[in-house]
Amino acid sequence: MKTLQIHPNDNVAVALSDLPNIPAGHKVALRDIAAGEDVIKYGFPIGHATQPIACGTLVDHHNLATNLSGLLSYDDIKPEGSPNRQIVQSSNCPLFEGYLRPDGQAGIRNEIWVIPTVGCVAAICQKIAERTKLELGEGNGVDAIVAFPHNYGCSQLGDDHENTRRILADMVHHPNAGGILVVGLGCENNQPEAFRQLCGDYDTERVRFMTCQEIKGDEVEEGVRLLTELYHHAAQQKRQPLPVSLLRIGLKCGGSDGLSGITANPLLGVFSDWLCQHGGTTILTEVPEMFGAETLLMKRANSREVLQQTISLINDFKEYYLSHGQPVGENPSPGNKAGGISTLEEKALGCTQKSGSSPVCGVLSYGQRLSECTESQGHGLHLLCAPGNDLVASTALASTGCQMVLFTTGRGTPFATFVPTLKVSTNTPLFQNKPHWMDFNAGTLVEGDDLASLLPRFVQHVLAIANGQPTRAEQAGIRGMAIWRGGVTL
Repeated sequence: MKTLQIHPNDNVAVALSDLPNIPAGHKVALRDIAAGEDVIKYGFPIGHATQPIACGTLVDHHNLATNLSGLLSYDDIKPEGSPNRQIVQSSNCPLFEGYLRPDGQAGIRNEIWVIPTVGCVAAICQKIAERTKLELGEGNGVDAIVAFPHNYGCSQLGDDHENTRRILADMVHHPNAGGILVVGLGCENNQPEAFRQLCGDYDTERVRFMTCQEIKGDEVEEGVRLLTELYHHAAQQKRQPLPVSLLRIGLKCGGSDGLSGITANPLLGVFSDWLCQHGGTTILTEVPEMFGAETLLMKRANSREVLQQTISLINDFKEYYLSHGQPVGENPSPGNKAGGISTLEEKALGCTQKSGSSPVCGVLSYGQRLSECTESQGHGLHLLCAPGNDLVASTALASTGCQMVLFTTGRGTPFATFVPTLKVSTNTPLFQNKPHWMDFNAGTLVEGDDLASLLPRFVQHVLAIANGQPTRAEQAGIRGMAIWRGGVTL
């Protein structure tokens, strides 16, 4: 099979291998398409032809343009949920080996984190982590000792300031850390004592605070002393069998190509359904990459409240674009276009397949933790407000309490956020060319495998990561975080 027509109504097919003048992953016209006529893929319009397109020729961003424009009302949308979905009882849940924290959350790692309240002490945090690692080493029950530098915490106003505080507070509560040292300077806008109060109830045995300007003498030495105490506490924690209903998994794609919506994203979709059916949680973000497919998510809202929250999620993000003088449909990156994605609608129809078919149970604001989502009690499929940028969106997913992020890509990327980031390739050549980046190959779905046979292998791999097997990024020592910034810097 050289091409794939995804839906019977499609007037384009996807090349599964290089064809004359049509690279793999790109679209080929199945019939003549007139100028102005909608181009159909996945059974939905992905834009319109800007010129006549002959049958058998390439369809891409040179002859295809978006249909997206401004805000929509969505008055005709009714929440349908997924009435035929059956929930598997918790007594039948598969298990994974994790760390049960005092607040009831489950961690899949037992790491030591050093978190700066402000960018001014980021280098101090790195020195504290490096010295502690040198003196104590990793292992012996501690998976890693990591500092998470960032540029913020001062000279910010309004939402930017609160976004920084919330993301850092979310990290303080994250179950993948067995010990956390929060390091402040003392004169920053994100005042250490006010930040401590923002964190609310936290495990005092697992979390410590230090303000550098209050330390008499060497703040690095004091930080190492505190981190050593946290290290010994964390080393006493043990993995135990826990139900997968305690897993919270983020769903993300980046560097997508024309196979993303055919292989890796549908694989994440059936995995999302599997986990939700066992009482677990998945979270879909990248709001701009829902534009053009948002009504499919809206119809799956499990209540009118969630429907209205989803509508607000979409239109508020469009307002964000328009307020900055930017069009809502200018999204596919050069890498996307080179891989076969021509419009934002096409990208969105592939992107949203990561959500499977489960009902949408809740909508989270940026920086909101799942434990704060009262309408869903933090279970099932959720939507999260965050942009499409890979590191910002993945950080936002981890900040909700997700222990892991599943990341599909057709172009490849070495990055990872502050939780295990499992990379799923959309095509086999990428998996073969970048084995030190990629964790799982979904490209076999166009080489003879089907979702029914690949899903059990993927579930097994995800659970192995949850049980402690390192991802490729973890093996390479790659991890980081990024905070969404939209306003001025003082």
